[in-house]
Amino acid sequence: MFLHTFLQLDGVSSIFTRPLERFPAALSLMFLGGMLFVSVILTLFVLTNRRRKSVLANESPENLPEEVRKKLGVTSANRALWLFRVVFVFLAATVFGFHVYWAIYAEKEKDFRELSDNGIRVRRAAASDLRGWMLDRDGNLEDAFAYWKLDKKSDNKGKVDEDLARQYPLDKEMAQLLGTEVGTPGLERTLFRRKDEATPEALEVVMSGEPKKDESRDVKITIDSDLQKFAFEQLSGKKGAIVVLNPQTGDILAIASTPTFSLADSKDPDKLRRIENDKRDKPLLSKALREYYVPGSTFKLFTMMTAFRNGMEGSIFNVKPEGYTPPGSNRPIRDAAKGSCEGGRCGDIDIETAFTVSSNQYFAQMAVALGGKRLADTANAVGIMPVENIEDAIPTGESSFYKDLFNASNNSIKVAVAPSRSTLVTGKSVTSYDFGLEGMGQGFASQMTPLQMAMIAGIPANMNGQLMRPKIEVDRQPEVYSQVLTPQQAERIRNIMARVTEEPGGTATAVNFGDIRVGGKTGTANRQVPIFDDKTGERKFRIIKTRNRKTGVVTERKKFLLADQVDGWFICITPLERPTMAIAVLVEDIGNKYGGGTAAPIAANLITKARQIGLLGEEYKTKVAAQTDTTTRRRRR
Repeated sequence: MFLHTFLQLDGVSSIFTRPLERFPAALSLMFLGGMLFVSVILTLFVLTNRRRKSVLANESPENLPEEVRKKLGVTSANRALWLFRVVFVFLAATVFGFHVYWAIYAEKEKDFRELSDNGIRVRRAAASDLRGWMLDRDGNLEDAFAYWKLDKKSDNKGKVDEDLARQYPLDKEMAQLLGTEVGTPGLERTLFRRKDEATPEALEVVMSGEPKKDESRDVKITIDSDLQKFAFEQLSGKKGAIVVLNPQTGDILAIASTPTFSLADSKDPDKLRRIENDKRDKPLLSKALREYYVPGSTFKLFTMMTAFRNGMEGSIFNVKPEGYTPPGSNRPIRDAAKGSCEGGRCGDIDIETAFTVSSNQYFAQMAVALGGKRLADTANAVGIMPVENIEDAIPTGESSFYKDLFNASNNSIKVAVAPSRSTLVTGKSVTSYDFGLEGMGQGFASQMTPLQMAMIAGIPANMNGQLMRPKIEVDRQPEVYSQVLTPQQAERIRNIMARVTEEPGGTATAVNFGDIRVGGKTGTANRQVPIFDDKTGERKFRIIKTRNRKTGVVTERKKFLLADQVDGWFICITPLERPTMAIAVLVEDIGNKYGGGTAAPIAANLITKARQIGLLGEEYKTKVAAQTDTTTRRRRR
């Protein structure tokens, strides 16, 4: 009751000249101080008691004065200890009682929740003079992703945006990267705080001085504002993800994901809770970084690189209309069209032909021939975690996010952009049939993120055959993650990828610009997804009843319903002579279509846009593009 009354008082947010969050911090310090006090007194008591015993050890109690005998009595000792116990219990009960009660109160009471959220925002806004501008890769002020602006018309007294408001020109396009002011921090909170701790300690909150922070500065990130906005537009009305990176440096040029949310909406506690509770669309989740997908035929690039790494790129395999049946299995692996060979290429085919027409049978046979160990070695080299058992395919705990992947200046930034860890099951329990499915991007190769596939595309695109660590900060020097291929192998694979877009029978001939060579790989993947109730937004399920034959007891369990879904993929690199872009495009739920007709056109549009704004290099600009670039008054890196 005391706390409830306390919350109703006017001016409660200014207690101790701070928001309400300072009060529990003070209680915590009181508790620690009380603990220290009790510990010191008890220590002194023990030491004093020992000293007295040593002095009086040779004295018989009946020879001592009566006052001394009383002081040595059990009753006196209990009185002293009783006082300390009361102090200790009071402090413990006060602090823990308040913390528990507030936790319950915060869940049930709207006023408290809003006050708590506003308190966090006010504390972050108090450092607004230290949080600089977030600029795109060229550093132009007109293309800033985040900056402060005076808002004299605001009537939100006492709130963050009373006189100063943080502006986000790409409100939805950058929302998942920038993050909200509460919850897990994004780039907005980590780029401007170069310490690993996420929030101040209790002592920092209580003291009148602010916690020490870095001096004011602006930050340039590797994202290109024009390309980021355009990528988001390409996903309009769709669910999917796009990742564009520079394979020579690791720079992330664009990273888009839909559905998303509005940063403006996230400032309202009620709207933020609705966003957080949206289980169907998961708008807070960046699909590009943290959603698992079945990669489909795009994963054949991984299988092909494994073959090159092990000297098996010259392998010839026989492709039949009835399909390929792996050893020890009675289930055939067929090409997309049942009863035929992909691209009409039956018989003995080589790796170049198989990749051009996307032969399932060929790459299934290649994966079986390579075996688990070789696939695991390549997985490690490209940032995928090989696992022994099927149960480990979805990582848990600290291993679920690959925070050490990014080339970043501190751990907080790494955590903010850490992707879900892609996995590949390669243990002894995996059958030859399962390896065959993995080789063509199905089965136990189903835990891939769009970022992971962009990284795989970027390996042969790198002139040295290296995988570069992705980075989001412009001022970071490029870092090599691993040496995956030799430069000669990388060049040959680039040329094989070009056949997909340039030769008749290729699955992505629509991405053929003539003067700009593009290498790519299409993919179409089947997966099962949860079914949600349109009214409640909760997952649908049915009750399964089981009766125990011996006892007759009936037990019930929920079985969540799943639906089959087809996703479209396209990964590509360009310009082929020295690629500056590696692209991964994922479009969900494409129905009866293919990746070549859904994801590939989006990649083609991205390449056209990149050409216009100069990301492919000045030599690839057309005259019209040059005029467009002049109007934007920008020169690209």
